[in-house]
Amino acid sequence: AVSSFSCCPNPSLLTGQQQKKLSLSSSLSSHLMKILKSLVQLSGASCRFHPKTGFMIHSLAMSSFASSDETIRTVLTESRTIALVGASPKVQRPSNEVMKYLLDRGYKVIPVNPGLAGKEIHGQTVFASLAEIKEPIDMVDVFRNSEAAGEVVDEAIAIQAKSVWLQLGVINEAAAERATKAGLDVVMNTCPAIEMPRLGISGPSTSSL
Repeated sequence: AVSSFSCCPNPSLLTGQQQKKLSLSSSLSSHLMKILKSLVQLSGASCRFHPKTGFMIHSLAMSSFASSDETIRTVLTESRTIALVGASPKVQRPSNEVMKYLLDRGYKVIPVNPGLAGKEIHGQTVFASLAEIKEPIDMVDVFRNSEAAGEVVDEAIAIQAKSVWLQLGVINEAAAERATKAGLDVVMNTCPAIEMPRLGISGPSTSSL
């Protein structure tokens, strides 16, 4: 079950310095905060003040799987081409917002949605499946529910993707284990739009371009 959430900290609980940081973070990162709010609503997470980014997301979904900062950093800096499964043309959807976020930061993002094959999202042609993409994929970013994510992970293994990223609230530990055994890096239950500012990552490293 999804619990209620709070997307902003209670200002009365913050110090003056924290309130200034919160205001600055919100004003400089309004687009990012819009993405995070959408993800929070999707996953049932809560979010509170963080001294570096202004907010920190805490998912309420439980998982024993934990991705290290080293793995997250490797995936985000060494990936260049991302297949985003569950892409949507609707601007209010998290998948649409995160796709634009990644495109704006220098990644090549290929949208995947069988119902939209041949159409375009943010100027990128939509493919029906991962198997139909004819170029190597570094990361498969999964915007599907936890159960459906298992099949996507298996497809990512089949096309020899380098990594799979299960979005905030998407938890499938069996699939993560299969991917890990197959040699893929796995990140689960978080979002690039959260981890990039947290780790100070601006986009793919120059060596991956």
